[in-house]
Amino acid sequence: MAQYHLEMKVNGKPVVLDIDPGLRLLDVLRDCLGLTGAKEGCGEGECGACSVILDGELVDSCLVFAPQAFGREVLTIEGIAQDGELDYLQQAFLDAGAVQCGYCTPGMILAAKALLDRNPHPTRQEISKAISGNICRCTGYAKIVKGVENAAASRDTKEGVNRV
Repeated sequence: MAQYHLEMKVNGKPVVLDIDPGLRLLDVLRDCLGLTGAKEGCGEGECGACSVILDGELVDSCLVFAPQAFGREVLTIEGIAQDGELDYLQQAFLDAGAVQCGYCTPGMILAAKALLDRNPHPTRQEISKAISGNICRCTGYAKIVKGVENAAASRDTKEGVNRV
């Protein structure tokens, strides 16, 4: 099969690969780039374990053919932390006890990031809706919602707005 020349940005860095055009974005991230935060869950876009942010929108990378990412920007969980420091969102999840086995955590954090990027002050209902495409079997959604609420408050404090 002919190779496809893929050019995209992943976590802010240019990536150029020659790949099988039938690969999914999930496969490229995990197998070609070694970014294993996005996980194969259901393979049908139902669980959110493979969630990434593609040009600012949350997507299930198991449903995106890699060529669809040409010229686009992909953010994975590996691109959230900066300089070895946890992002405010990652820290808020830890502080709220919203992390247990960790399988759903990357997708949940990226779903929360996508929400907070477009709506810095979401209601509980908006948070619940934003994470509804991600399945968690360990932690429970109450702690995850609390983590997102804490992240929104933490973000405000860091930006000089005290909304706690």
